[in-house]
Amino acid sequence: MELQEINQKLEETRDELLEIVNDLRGDQLNQRKDPYSWSISQICQHLIKTEELYIVAIKRGLKSKEDSVIEHKPVESLLDRSRKLEAPDIAKPSDEILESHEIIERLNTSREKLNELLNSVEDPSILSRRHFVHPAFKEMLLIEWVRSLYLHEQRHMKQINEIIMEADKDDTVGI
Repeated sequence: MELQEINQKLEETRDELLEIVNDLRGDQLNQRKDPYSWSISQICQHLIKTEELYIVAIKRGLKSKEDSVIEHKPVESLLDRSRKLEAPDIAKPSDEILESHEIIERLNTSREKLNELLNSVEDPSILSRRHFVHPAFKEMLLIEWVRSLYLHEQRHMKQINEIIMEADKDDTVGI
């Protein structure tokens, strides 16, 4: 998959996420299904932190001078929500209460930083020749880091939609 195609997917996925978040009230954003799960606000915080961490990882991978010969990783597995993944502590959200405009602003800022980095890469094919170690997939080509970002976001959008549907169901039961 070429960088241009990945960028398109990143943009489409983020637009969809922003549309969802923009339509939610503060209580919907910060409500949890149970004490052990994340709120929609926390999921978005996690997505922001993850994107910022990916930027750092990609920058570090680009510093390498040697080409990598690494097998492609099954990053599509990120979409399988039956497979539970534990976020590393560094990517876990806080309990900070955020309004939708704050979340949207932070999502936009992290995406601007990613786009700046990707646009600064003179030869995008280098992303397919350099790698960095990923917490779940181990050694992974930088292009797959970029691709896994929108897949990771899609995974969490499924989670967000489940939370919204659950809340809607609860509202309907109370009528």
